Amino acid sequence: MDADERPNDDGLLPRLRVIEDQPLDERATAYAQLHDQLRDRLEGGDVARPRG
Repeated sequence: MDADERPNDDGLLPRLRVIEDQPLDERATAYAQLHDQLRDRLEGGDVARPRG
């Protein structure tokens, strides 16, 4: 199965394609924003969640 055939539940591949179509200076900003969002998402998994 190649990368384009894998399930993509979070929409990352389409977001990357949109970023790649942008001019270079805008691309850099978009990648920085994406990096921050992914980091926040990953680090948020370290937070203990209250059991209810």
